[in-house]
This record gives sequence, structure tokens and C-alpha cells, in this order.
Amino acid sequence: MLASAERPSAAGAFPTACFSVTTDSDPSALPRVLEVFALRALIPSQCHAVCVDEAAALEARAELSIDIQISGLEREDAEVIARRLRSIVCVRSVLTSEKDRDRIALERP
Repeated sequence: MLASAERPSAAGAFPTACFSVTTDSDPSALPRVLEVFALRALIPSQCHAVCVDEAAALEARAELSIDIQISGLEREDAEVIARRLRSIVCVRSVLTSEKDRDRIALERP
């Protein structure tokens, strides 16, 4: 049974799962991260990637910051995906959160 925070909104959609992934600045990092979603037939509702500290790329200090949002993903599935992301060799960290767009829209004045 779903707790009240996990229940679908009135529109029937689950909250949006948000993943913030930090990886080594490696050309294969972004495809490896996106592959985790592709293997589950998930298409991100939003995806943003940026190389942080490009000047340090030659010294292997640079990192890639990838933010991905998936609408309608259950919490248990998001946790499985986060564990899979953490197992990728070039991944440094994975943070997860969720947001409910319908609730946020209703709370705005």
C-alpha cells in the first residue's frame, strides 16, 4: 500500500523522480548514465548536463554534472535506478529527490 506522500495525484501521475549525477569528465559518462534509463524504456522529461571546471579537464579534476527528471516513476523504481547509476565506474555520486508538479502548481498563489 502506498503512503499518502507516495499516492498518485488526482491526475493519476506519480511524482517526478529527480536524479543529480556527478561523474568524472569522461566522454562515455553521459551515454552510460542515459543507458540506465533507456534499458528500462524510460524517456527523461528533462535532462541537463554541464562540465564543471572545464579548465581542470586535462588534470582529471573536472566533473560532469547531469540532472535528469522522469515523470510518473514510482519511488521503488527510482531507488533501483539510483543504485544502478552508483555502480557505473565513472560515477562519483548520485542524489535523488522527487517533486509533485500538480501539488506545486496548486500551492502557488
